[in-house]
Amino acid sequence: MQVGLKILNAILILFAVFMGVKAGWSILSESPEMVQTFEAWGVGRYGRILFAVVGIIGAILLLHPKTYVFGNFLVLAVILFLIVNYVHLHDWKGVGIEFPFFLLQFVILYIEHPLQGFSFVS
Repeated sequence: MQVGLKILNAILILFAVFMGVKAGWSILSESPEMVQTFEAWGVGRYGRILFAVVGIIGAILLLHPKTYVFGNFLVLAVILFLIVNYVHLHDWKGVGIEFPFFLLQFVILYIEHPLQGFSFVS
């Protein structure tokens, strides 16, 4: 893989990790917006906690080449859950906000992890 593409994907992965941890932390800290959104979907406190933890774990798993694909699928599942619930409530603004992150996961999955095949020992 070209160096420029690896650098681009590393930046995209770091952005996805940052956004995933930020969103998960926002849910865990029970910000009023998140509580209101999840209550509208019928998701209680423990559901929010589980959702946030899965999102944060998925985002962190993106950092290592061996857990990259699994982490990406966890993040995709979380985002897909959000999109489906936004569509169910006809909240098209919410869908518009989440959809670029959904596509971002496919882009970084397609490009592959920048450290894939990298070894410190030659």
